[in-house]
Amino acid sequence: MTTLTMENGMVQLIPSSDRPIQEGVPALHAATICEAFQLTAAEQADRVALRTPDDSISLTFAEYADRVRRIAAGLAALGVGHGDTVALMMRNRPEMNLVDMAALHLGAVPFSIYNTSSPEQVEYLFSNAGNRVVVCEQAFLETVRKAGTAVAHVVCIDGGDASTSTLDELIAGGSDDFDFDAAWRAVQPDDVLTLIYTSGTTGPPKGVQLTHAGMMAQIRGMSAMAPTPVGGSIVSYLPSAHIADRWSHHYHCSATFGATVTTVADQTQLIPALVSARPTFWGGVPRVYEKIMAALQAGGLTDPAALPEEVRAGARAKIGLDQVQWSIVGAAPIAVETLKYFGDLGLPVQEVYGMSETSCCMTCVPADDIRPGTVGQPIPGSEMALADDGEILVRGPLLMKGYRNDPERTAEAIDADGWLHTGDVGVVEDGFIRIVDRKKELIINAAGKNMSPANIEQRLKASHALIGQAVCIGDGRRYNVALLVLDPDAAAAYAKQAGLPDSSARTVAADPQVQQIVGAAVASANEKLSRVEQIKKWHLLDVDWLPGGDELTPTMKLRRKPIAEKYADVIEALYAED
Repeated sequence: MTTLTMENGMVQLIPSSDRPIQEGVPALHAATICEAFQLTAAEQADRVALRTPDDSISLTFAEYADRVRRIAAGLAALGVGHGDTVALMMRNRPEMNLVDMAALHLGAVPFSIYNTSSPEQVEYLFSNAGNRVVVCEQAFLETVRKAGTAVAHVVCIDGGDASTSTLDELIAGGSDDFDFDAAWRAVQPDDVLTLIYTSGTTGPPKGVQLTHAGMMAQIRGMSAMAPTPVGGSIVSYLPSAHIADRWSHHYHCSATFGATVTTVADQTQLIPALVSARPTFWGGVPRVYEKIMAALQAGGLTDPAALPEEVRAGARAKIGLDQVQWSIVGAAPIAVETLKYFGDLGLPVQEVYGMSETSCCMTCVPADDIRPGTVGQPIPGSEMALADDGEILVRGPLLMKGYRNDPERTAEAIDADGWLHTGDVGVVEDGFIRIVDRKKELIINAAGKNMSPANIEQRLKASHALIGQAVCIGDGRRYNVALLVLDPDAAAAYAKQAGLPDSSARTVAADPQVQQIVGAAVASANEKLSRVEQIKKWHLLDVDWLPGGDELTPTMKLRRKPIAEKYADVIEALYAED
């Protein structure tokens, strides 16, 4: 690798993939997401663009574009213009896409709020974003009101009260003279596209400002690594406040490649929605893959490699993934065993690595060169390097414009040479990157040994379907211990098979057989860890951990400090037993 001397020391450049950007898709060469959408809507006018799983809502691209025009006029009548922010607090539903795209065509900056957010958290976001308009569902109206900020207009899409307006009323308030075409053509590549509020494990979230140019660079780069035929189908089910959902379905597959988007408002209904949608493009965070694998294993499909193809094809059809052309996973480490399971099932998974700050993906494992355990190669258009300490650095057009109203933290993230410091430590093997550590999440035990808790936790979760979450503790200690949490789906399947009175975490965790199974799983995980990494003691908690709760961020990352504080007594008891 080429070595360069920068202000902060030496860096080793990591060659980007030389795969060509996809050809024959005019929208790929658009300067803004608005232009991409307009090109796609014109070419795919009669294709279904947005739908719900039961088809109670089904809009063609022509209808989508018309609604965007009318909603944009309505927002403009409320005073929304170029550079203004618009808050969205909705579940995954077509109205999110409609309002978001309409705001973009005004040069405005729409952003989504995690549905699990408290009024205090929403107040912080509103204060940082400075929005005067909120579009929400009735289910979140009380949260919006309690946020206590100077919001001038609240649009409640499914019925509110006298203090709110409906989406139809918003549309009716638009002027027939509004020059929609002039508005969207005035949007510039460097304009802010959206704000992604990072659900940080500590401290208040940062408002990542992504640009139209950055997102188009992202889409072009990923088109080389995961070629996307025009048309197709994708399911939107991850939170729209998460960059993975916004990039994958809203900007990439829909606005640029004309895919049909099926929105899933209730994640517990994901599998029926997949069966309804038959997506050709599919992706998720590791936890989603782990839950699907656990469900299949609970149904008896423990070793897909040993089964004939027609049986595996039947299993893929049963979960609605029989038409998938490419599937990706990212946002957190995933066990090699999980990737192998899906590969054996006939669903090879391309691992990606990215951040909100990089418009989503920085790297991707090529579809024709799957290498489990790596996150692939830098996508075309990105520039990546390794610092002296192994930290992964990235720069290029897909980088954020900075954190909103936060120059200090922006300067901490992006150095004078334009490199974003990811906080992740990696190694390069045959041109492919493997993540080996988090700089800020190291365990240094009492003997001074360094280790990555994420790698240990990954092994624990992969050791048995019953283990849904795992937290390794050992910083400053003589040995490592773990807190374990049951997977709700696997626990429910076990409770039914074992004839337990209910499938609550309390009941299943107390079952002696479960304790034995988990103990054997920990022992199995330990066999794949070095002696210093191994878990000496563990405790199976009798509670569920939910996204957005005390223990997990809305994107299901561990909140390590709050966990350590909340379960301090349990942790100390594990060490006190010595």
